[in-house]
Amino acid sequence: MKFRTIGYYFKQAFKSMRRNFWMSVAAVSTVAIAAFLVGIFALLVTNVNFMATKLESDIEVVAFVEVDVPRSEVLQLEEQIRSLPGIASVTLVPKEQGLEQMYARYGRDRDLLGALGGDNPLPDYFVVKAREPDRVGRIAGQLAQIPQIYKVDYGQQEVERLFQVLGWVRWAGSALILLLVGAAVFLIATTVRLTVFARRRELQIMKLVGASDWFIRWPFFLEGFFLGAFGAALACLALYFGYFSLLDQVTTNISFLALVTDRAAVYEILWKLLAGGAAVGALGSIISMRRFLKV
Repeated sequence: MKFRTIGYYFKQAFKSMRRNFWMSVAAVSTVAIAAFLVGIFALLVTNVNFMATKLESDIEVVAFVEVDVPRSEVLQLEEQIRSLPGIASVTLVPKEQGLEQMYARYGRDRDLLGALGGDNPLPDYFVVKAREPDRVGRIAGQLAQIPQIYKVDYGQQEVERLFQVLGWVRWAGSALILLLVGAAVFLIATTVRLTVFARRRELQIMKLVGASDWFIRWPFFLEGFFLGAFGAALACLALYFGYFSLLDQVTTNISFLALVTDRAAVYEILWKLLAGGAAVGALGSIISMRRFLKV
């Protein structure tokens, strides 16, 4: 392919966008809005996954030992639990340490615990972490079957709700992404279709004098490609400045909320959006040409 021919393709593509300026603006705006919303959901899902992973790594199963079990048997029990499949770590918290933690938790109101009269009614307990979060429920069930353990707690409802919310976010994001991509493809296809219709006589003459199919198609393909890329680029700029501004505010004012701070992860999403916008534009052109360009 000669450079002169490539220059012709680009010239015709930009001329067509200028000729149908307002339709081009509408197509770019649609892609920009669609890509912006898709980017918001992509960043939302990324942050939800990040927070879920962090929460999953913090999920602990607490197994309380019967009060009358002697310490020697508790130590044997620790080794038994450690040998269970899927266990990442086991920490024994003696009743003495538990009482100290209770005193520290009450702080100034620790005098209220004076009614204990020096007795320690607390049990020993184990803090167990699983290698994989989805095995927490199974491990809790195994611990509950040990006779010396009278209670197992790991926040079952909270864990199940976490996975449920994550599933909803992913489903809603995927559905919206498909809807927005469809709208962008339709509008770009309409824009290119108008250009094809306006130039139909010129294209017929070009075909009659021997122009190849791809010689005719390339300018329209590039037009859709650039419309999609321009719209996605606008969305990427808005998402970049918006996300990192939000991140600064959250880091300063809501420090306990863990968001993705890795710029590489955000850049990856933005590059995918840019490539996706260009691909959507090209797809819109291909659809339009297949239906309306009889070459």
